[in-house]
Amino acid sequence: MKRFKAIIQYDGTNFVGYQIQPNGRTVQEEIEKALLRMHKGDVVKIVGSGRTDTGVHAKGQVIHFDSPLAIPPAKYRKALQTFTPYDISIVSVEEVASDFHARFGTTGKEYRYFVQRSEFFDPFARHFTLHFPYKLDVSRMREAADVLTGEHDFTSFCAAGSSRENKVRTIYAIEIMEEDDTLIFSFKGNGFLYNMVRILVGTLLDVGQNRLTVAQVKANLEARDRTQGAKTAPPQGLYLWEVHYK
Repeated sequence: MKRFKAIIQYDGTNFVGYQIQPNGRTVQEEIEKALLRMHKGDVVKIVGSGRTDTGVHAKGQVIHFDSPLAIPPAKYRKALQTFTPYDISIVSVEEVASDFHARFGTTGKEYRYFVQRSEFFDPFARHFTLHFPYKLDVSRMREAADVLTGEHDFTSFCAAGSSRENKVRTIYAIEIMEEDDTLIFSFKGNGFLYNMVRILVGTLLDVGQNRLTVAQVKANLEARDRTQGAKTAPPQGLYLWEVHYK
């Protein structure tokens, strides 16, 4: 039995998330169905670096699985892609040590969120960016991002229904990049809570519109109270961009 690590990409539009759900199409289910066909009916389970929610995309999701097949990794990737649906791409497959773990072995992740700022709505981008044609003070947004960087209790920026007791996380860096009429938020950290990135984006957009001050963001962070936080940004602009390991 060999352990394999795979990097995958997917368009999350038509998925109810990464993890298998009782009533909806998921990324995990589609890949496990593909592996079932490759293994002629033998069940192969995959483990992902983390979940993504309905409508959220991935450019660099990492999974691992165990397989008895004696196939070179490059051919394994091609075979797996053959059985995988059009909205999932198998970027790479490699054999790894038996103790590699896609979830518990992570040292950090990067998420990116894309905002389209043009006046006119682009129907071809509607599933992949948030259309936000309003004036934004990007310099103030960067000031607020600095407040949020570092180790903090992010209770105010986590979905109220989260089951995680420990809500302390470290954000290594928040970048706000401007490319033509697109604003790109990059969040790098050691881990993220449920809906945390989307709530952070909502907060920074409020700052950019002068609905929140930088001082209020700091106060909200220290309050550790979800009711003090901003609204959650929609899912379609969010991408799991990269996962890091030792």
